[in-house]
Amino acid sequence: MADASPTSIETNAGKKLPPGMVLGPDGKPCKICTAFRYMKPPQGGQNQERKQKQGENAKIAAAMAAAAPGSGNTPDPDVRPEYCPPDVEILGRSTWAFLHTTAAYYPDRPSPTQRANMLNLLYALPVLYPCSHCASHLGEEMKVHPPDVSGRTALSRWLCERHNEVNERLGKERFDCAKTDERWKDGPSDGSCD
Repeated sequence: MADASPTSIETNAGKKLPPGMVLGPDGKPCKICTAFRYMKPPQGGQNQERKQKQGENAKIAAAMAAAAPGSGNTPDPDVRPEYCPPDVEILGRSTWAFLHTTAAYYPDRPSPTQRANMLNLLYALPVLYPCSHCASHLGEEMKVHPPDVSGRTALSRWLCERHNEVNERLGKERFDCAKTDERWKDGPSDGSCD
C-alpha cells in the first residue's frame, strides 16, 4: 500500500514541499501518506520558533539520556517512536502483512459467502484506506486487475502481484510469488520459525 516517493512536490499555492512529502485530497501535506523520515517541522512565527526550540531541547535531553554510559542506546532520527501514529511505511507493511496472511489462510474452495466477503474487504480498501494516494492507486490497479478470489492460491498470487507493482514503483525488490506460503503461512523448511 505504501507509495510515498522521495521527490519534491509543489502545493497548489506554488510552495515546494520537502522531498517525499505527499499531499492529501485537501491539498495539505498528508501525514499518513508520508514516511516519517520525510516529515519536517513547519517553519514560521516566533511562537513556532519557541516551540521548535523546546522540542529541540527535549530531543537533545532524550538523546543524551539514551547515549549515557551503560545505556547502549543511540536514538535514530529516522525511526519514529512507537507511541506515534503510524506513517505510510508502517501502515503499508502492516496492511500487506494482514492481507497476505489472510490470503494464506483463505480456503482452497471458498463458499460464495467467503468469496463475497473477501471481495468486500478488498474493494473497501480503496474507499477506506487512510492514505488517499495509496488508496486511489490500489483502486486503479483493481480496475485493471480485478481480484481473483477463486481460491487461496489465486488470491495469494493476485496480492503478491499487486504488492510487487508497489515495490517496483518504490524501487524495492520484487518478491518471488512462488514463496507466498513459505513467507505468510508455513515458514521456511529449515524450521527456523517453528
